[in-house]
Amino acid sequence: MSNTIQQQLTAHMTAQQSGGFCPVKLQSLARTHGTPLFLINEDQIASQYQALSRALPAVKMRYAIKALPEPHVIRKLKQLGCGFDIATNGEIDLLKRCDVAADNTIHSHPIKKDSDIQYALDYGCTTFVVDNVAEIDKFIAYKDQVQLLIRINFRNQDAVVDLSRKFGCVLDRVPDLVAHAQSQGIQVIGVSFHVGSQVPSPSAHVQAIAMCSTLFESMPHIDWKVLDMGGGFPIEYQGPAMDIATFCEPINEALSVMPPSIDLLAEPGRFIAGPSAMHLMSVVGKAQRGARTWYYLDDGVYGALSGQIYDHAKYPIKPVETTPADAPLLPSVLAGPTCDSIDVIDEDKVLPDLPVGALMLATQVGAYSMASATEFNMYRKPKSLWLNQQAIGQ
Repeated sequence: MSNTIQQQLTAHMTAQQSGGFCPVKLQSLARTHGTPLFLINEDQIASQYQALSRALPAVKMRYAIKALPEPHVIRKLKQLGCGFDIATNGEIDLLKRCDVAADNTIHSHPIKKDSDIQYALDYGCTTFVVDNVAEIDKFIAYKDQVQLLIRINFRNQDAVVDLSRKFGCVLDRVPDLVAHAQSQGIQVIGVSFHVGSQVPSPSAHVQAIAMCSTLFESMPHIDWKVLDMGGGFPIEYQGPAMDIATFCEPINEALSVMPPSIDLLAEPGRFIAGPSAMHLMSVVGKAQRGARTWYYLDDGVYGALSGQIYDHAKYPIKPVETTPADAPLLPSVLAGPTCDSIDVIDEDKVLPDLPVGALMLATQVGAYSMASATEFNMYRKPKSLWLNQQAIGQ
């Protein structure tokens, strides 16, 4: 038996009781709506946003819509005073449907078509991110309408997703890009960076902020107005993550050297969306294959668990129904419903003997899950419900 399975055997009964959900309420939801069922908790959305805002009191939040582009989420965050990070025309359309004005938005995609720029300007968004000369030149026709941020590349090998691999210029190229923009009559007002998604410690944020501060000081002739630190704030998946207040303490200290004239922005996505959703699934089949029991669920990595492929995430999954303390726990595999062999959720799971029809619950699934879900094999995407904690929890 692998060490992973042995560890799960030891921890199973404790984990089974955790998660803040009520089995009876989840069973009722499954009977009413069927499964798979994606449950978004509006109270948790608010709690995550407020926790991050308290941890970074001087920073204005711009929710990264791509994490969970759901109208209820947008409306809730708008109500709480959050702004929004736009990357596509589709995200602008979502904001329009939710009656979100463009005032507190930023277009952060470093690469855009001319039609994308026009679409954002028509909406009212005037702050854009660039990271190269060719991109700056796209704004010559709109120089009297826009203000730019230069995205800087800060590589971070500790990040689960290294976003600087694809975007951002090296720090010593910033003066040349600013000079080029000025030569074309385009205003540069700040810089942005993203040290990667799901980072384990704040050290990369702190270092990047310090380097940006030095850059600002080295270019006093520029009227710097914005520092956008992106996202990267971690959440728990299979293991613990640093408490957000503790995580942000050194970030606040690093930000304290910034002049009060600098607007400080962040683009949280995962931290707000991730813990705010659970995914309810059913066992639709089971088979004994060698020493392991295979359980086939009615959703998998092509559906709302797609983050296991695209986002390098592995979600906590457990049975909804409580099992007897002395029930034997067996090596098991969880698989999705499609005909593709890649559709395997977990090959090292320990579970009691579950019947067909048993409910399984995945937690921490709000970020980059439904956002990248497909309809492969013509399985429909899971239904989503917008609920409060009372409807889900104990």
